[in-house]
Amino acid sequence: MIFPKKIVAFGAGKIGRSFIGQLFGRSGYEVVFVDINSQLIDELNRRGEYKVVFKGVSGDREHLITGVSGICLRETERVTDAVATAGIASLSVGSQGLKDLMPVLSEGLVARRIRHGEVPLDFIIAENMRDADRYIAGELRNNLPVDYPLERLVGLVETSIGKMVPIMTAKELEEDPLQVFAEPYNTLIVAKSGFRNPVPAVKNLAPKENIKAWVDRKIFIHNLGHAAAAYLGHLKLPAATYMYELLKDREVEQATRSVMSQSAGILMALHPGEFTADQLEEHIDDLVDRFSNRSLGDTVYRVGSDLFRKLGPTDRMVTPIRAAIRLKMPYDLIMKALEAAISFRATDEQGRFLRADEDFFKEAKKGTGHVLKHVCGLNLPVSDSSTA
Repeated sequence: MIFPKKIVAFGAGKIGRSFIGQLFGRSGYEVVFVDINSQLIDELNRRGEYKVVFKGVSGDREHLITGVSGICLRETERVTDAVATAGIASLSVGSQGLKDLMPVLSEGLVARRIRHGEVPLDFIIAENMRDADRYIAGELRNNLPVDYPLERLVGLVETSIGKMVPIMTAKELEEDPLQVFAEPYNTLIVAKSGFRNPVPAVKNLAPKENIKAWVDRKIFIHNLGHAAAAYLGHLKLPAATYMYELLKDREVEQATRSVMSQSAGILMALHPGEFTADQLEEHIDDLVDRFSNRSLGDTVYRVGSDLFRKLGPTDRMVTPIRAAIRLKMPYDLIMKALEAAISFRATDEQGRFLRADEDFFKEAKKGTGHVLKHVCGLNLPVSDSSTA
């Protein structure tokens, strides 16, 4: 049978536990995590609960999420059964994980149809990917039978994930491997049109008609602004460990706001009528306050690392620039932040670089123009900080 108040959450990592599991668990759902990490799954099954700590300016707030269990991804029969009987599902496994997940998801969807008929299943896509719904639809088509009615039976619900989850220290993880820290912000923006079933009655779920605009708002302002603060701040204060240290510096804070405001203008031109200038300035004020949250303990390393991805053609630094070029709008301030990113060299608590960033540093030695062309996909002269 179908269990309407059961969510199968693929990915028991930081977003899976601190956001998806937490929101649905606190709204009375049974939460079944599916993950490749067998030790994590075993611990979830042993306890049946885990703790989320909201790290706010006024202090910590703890929430115990109960009624949880787990399935190891390798247990394909159990995963198939979970998909076949779920009321709703979610995905927060990363881009590579998504591709690997498609065969077992497809098996579960086929089993669901055989057992229960034409009962749709909605997937909340909690991934930082543009056009994630299209990508997943294409992968599912490659794995499902040709006569499977994908459009009718599978809801692919795009989201805008605005929750910040810091890297936890080794000591904190040793104390409790299941606990997860997160900021108090707790709104999950979802695509209203993506659902094939009624939108679930879950507190802090925020359905939007034009999800593309809200996904872009996340990339153009939140992702861009957070990274810009790390890159511009690290350039001026290379010894700083935490984001709040950078944003205490007036010059860094103002430069970050200016980059975000320039990108907000591009966003408004890209999605006319969706946002007002006042709304976006208020959003920028809120984000800068959140970026400056000392209690969160968010590190410069976490926010700025993974340079190949974050400077890639479809990610936070380059996407607004490409839109500005199409719209013939200024992007000089964003370009300054991007150029600062090329010299970003923050390390983790053990003094290590992200392994992939060591390869990026080799590319960076070939010059800014090389990075702009071969990493960012921008055919621009190095001196071009266009005000078009």
